[in-house]
Amino acid sequence: MTEPSANTGPLKGIKVLELGTLIAGPFCARMLAEFGADVIKIEAPDGGDPIRTWRVLKDGTSLWWSVQARNKKSVTLNLKSPEGRAIARQLALEADIIIENYRPGVLEKWDLGYEQLKQIKPSLIMVRLSGFGQTGPMKDLPGFGAIGESMGGLRYVSGFADRPPVRVGVSIGDSVAALHGVIGAMMALRHRDVTGGREHGEGQMVDVALYESVFNLMESLVPEYDQAGVVRERTGGSLPGIVPSNTYTTGDGENIVIAGNGDAIFKRLMLAMGRIDMAGDPQLARNDGRVARTQEIDDAIGAWCATHTIDSALAVLKAADVPSGKIYSVRDMMSDPQFLAREMFEQHQFPDGTPVKLPAISPKLSATPGKTQWLGPTLGQHNDEVLASLGYDAAAIARLKADGVV
Repeated sequence: MTEPSANTGPLKGIKVLELGTLIAGPFCARMLAEFGADVIKIEAPDGGDPIRTWRVLKDGTSLWWSVQARNKKSVTLNLKSPEGRAIARQLALEADIIIENYRPGVLEKWDLGYEQLKQIKPSLIMVRLSGFGQTGPMKDLPGFGAIGESMGGLRYVSGFADRPPVRVGVSIGDSVAALHGVIGAMMALRHRDVTGGREHGEGQMVDVALYESVFNLMESLVPEYDQAGVVRERTGGSLPGIVPSNTYTTGDGENIVIAGNGDAIFKRLMLAMGRIDMAGDPQLARNDGRVARTQEIDDAIGAWCATHTIDSALAVLKAADVPSGKIYSVRDMMSDPQFLAREMFEQHQFPDGTPVKLPAISPKLSATPGKTQWLGPTLGQHNDEVLASLGYDAAAIARLKADGVV
């Protein structure tokens, strides 16, 4: 896509510097870029962000990259060189928000740490994403999303009781941490603006740990264990303690989720299945009674599903006003009327003219929606533009390139 002259959106005018690679930090910065922030992404000159070559590639570049780096400007800097670090420092002091996901202490070695920059620019906001946070005995350990998911409790409750824990099929720990980073950045920005704004406001550090971001999703685990000694275990496709809510297989081999756990919903479900006996059973009228007979209920629903195709089962359940749904693959999503009505796919083109669909931007804002202005940039695509904005002329830029600084 052709780059516009200026960003639009609710974050127009907000300058963001992205330092880091892969998923958590870049996803956090991506969301700010999608809603209008001017995001400069610093990459190493020798290959850039490793995600450029992850998973399915087109012409040597990841298709994921086109989404993860959309609306960002790519600038290459050798941060191992003093001059590269000096340029990064210039950019950092011009930014409203810095997003970084290095190990704690790395930025301090480069004179780019929060306390170091804060002395010069008190209004600066720095979002720091790491495996274990900026403090504590584990702060210096490498932290990946898989470790955060495990330590934060998600892996322990995922899967079936008679098998080892499983992972979700995407990097959920990194992505959840990124969302916490966005939330923290927006709250910090609000505080800065009400305490004096860009020139005189109070900035702060947003300390996001991957394991804590996952832990934040774990519902009632802590009070249940503290008060009742209950350790929530793996329960496969069901929702523990809330019956029925499970995944079942239809006669044509598709998988369907049925959530009949409300008392009135359960009765409608049983009647739709022709199980008048269970619909009228007083023990099953409330959830606590149904929990004691979970297997019996699941067996009955499973047997009914096995006699229907996915379409016929969904039609019956829809008519009975029972929450249910097919488990979608991406193939299902791409042709689904709800996805299409909500315009959840955007049509774009790669520079060679090849058409490509991308996921649309969420959440949907009625007055200032997000927008894909351009796909993930080539490595160093914005070097000249950004360096010129810092006062470097053509000769100085050429020298930086020749010296391997950019």
